[in-house]
Amino acid sequence: MSTTVSRRQRLHELLLALISRADELPLLDADRPDLDAGPAPGLWLDRNRRTLSHYQALVRTAVTLDALLDAEDNPRDFTAG
Repeated sequence: MSTTVSRRQRLHELLLALISRADELPLLDADRPDLDAGPAPGLWLDRNRRTLSHYQALVRTAVTLDALLDAEDNPRDFTAG
């Protein structure tokens, strides 16, 4: 298995592990609000933005954990000289 495929698989597994630990995962609200309803479109957009940010945080956490695991597997000598 190539390094890229193996890393992608590890990222996938890390992300699934993070998702499984979440109490509740919000889903994007697909129902478009009535644009003439006043503040509802703004609330809808803000709720979906927060949901997307939540998932982006999960992905960033998985990538960070993957990088830490990679650093443990391949330590580099950063000493001067």
